[in-house]
Amino acid sequence: MQLSFASYNIHKAVGLDRRRDPERILAILREIDADVVALQEADRRFGRRLSVLPREMIDEYTPYRPVAVSHRPDSIGWHGNALLVRRDISVEGAAVVPLPALEPRGAIRVDLLKDGRRLRAVAMHLDLSGLRRRHQIRSVLAHLESCGEACPTVLMGDLNEWAMHGGSLREFGPGWHVLSPGRSFPSRRPIAQLDRIVISSEWDVLHTGVHHSALAAQASDHLPVRARLRLPIF
Repeated sequence: MQLSFASYNIHKAVGLDRRRDPERILAILREIDADVVALQEADRRFGRRLSVLPREMIDEYTPYRPVAVSHRPDSIGWHGNALLVRRDISVEGAAVVPLPALEPRGAIRVDLLKDGRRLRAVAMHLDLSGLRRRHQIRSVLAHLESCGEACPTVLMGDLNEWAMHGGSLREFGPGWHVLSPGRSFPSRRPIAQLDRIVISSEWDVLHTGVHHSALAAQASDHLPVRARLRLPIF
């Protein structure tokens, strides 16, 4: 079974032209055409935490549905993190992943079923502080250990880690593979690999990359990253 995953910090749908344009973000998601998408900064930071991507637009213009984890009716995620899943993939469960943080940060987990195979995905946006990033990664891994039976898992998000291999990435021990799809920040002239995809050992990697279209270069200060993965038949 092959599946494609993508992570995208959409910067509250505000592009480099300072326009908030959710239709532009949805067009980029159609360009990427992934099966599971992790979004960061997907809602407004204050007040009702209103989603910058209206649910009705997601329903009408994309093949996705948002994974329900929020206690706020106007939000599609948690502290700006959201997961979009193709409608032919079953959502078996979802939860907020508590993260230690001084500023609003968060992570969410979803359990999926596709063609009889159980999968797990996590969307996260980590802290600017290296120490807190390490603590947050430990919290995510501890949460996964508490979920019961292990299954093929993909972690995605804006990790805010400038190091190529060290720093907080050292928290991913044996059994995890940190993919580096490429430079994704800032979108106009990317120099940093802040956006990462981390996979458990069950997956084979077919392709990774950064989606650098004309739209994506304008729509946010980050570019989307993606990975196509395969689960061997046991």
